[in-house]
Amino acid sequence: QIGFTTDPRMARSSPYPTDVARVVNAPIFHVNADDPEAVVYVCNVAAEWRSTFHKDVVVDLVCYRRNGHNEMDEPMFTQPLMYKQIRKQKPVLQKYAELLISQGVVNQPEYEEEIAKYDKICEEAHARSKDEKILHIKHWLDSPWPGFFTLDGQPRSMTCPSTGLNEEDLAHIGQVASSVPVEDFTIHGGRS
Repeated sequence: QIGFTTDPRMARSSPYPTDVARVVNAPIFHVNADDPEAVVYVCNVAAEWRSTFHKDVVVDLVCYRRNGHNEMDEPMFTQPLMYKQIRKQKPVLQKYAELLISQGVVNQPEYEEEIAKYDKICEEAHARSKDEKILHIKHWLDSPWPGFFTLDGQPRSMTCPSTGLNEEDLAHIGQVASSVPVEDFTIHGGRS
């Protein structure tokens, strides 16, 4: 599904987001993203194609997002039937771990040790990120904001030009927009 709220039958004329690559006659490799070894194989083929022929190639990971269109939303609001099915699916890591364990490539303690090592790396990076005071972003991303931050990483100013509305009107709009529209109205539990 390409549109996260739009039904696929109404969204576009093709089921594949990669069909745009047909315009430049690029080969398109569709691969099941639930199969990590197939994904690696297809990516190697794509890299070899590009290296050999010096032309574009597209890899289409045929997959789903477990937590909605940006992996942070509650997708049950817009696609409840699809996400009921997705919740029944085993995550790729779990599937692949079970396969490797069944083949004797790794055992359960080795798998758990690797997961713990990765979790530790993430936790340590998260802890270090709290000590950062200055944004260290690539020049091309940071360049539109010269002088935005002071040397200790704080914004130089939080002022903004007048919107033309007084604060009371803005507060009223905010209250109305964030309040329940009628009495005896049950708000969805995921948003209350």
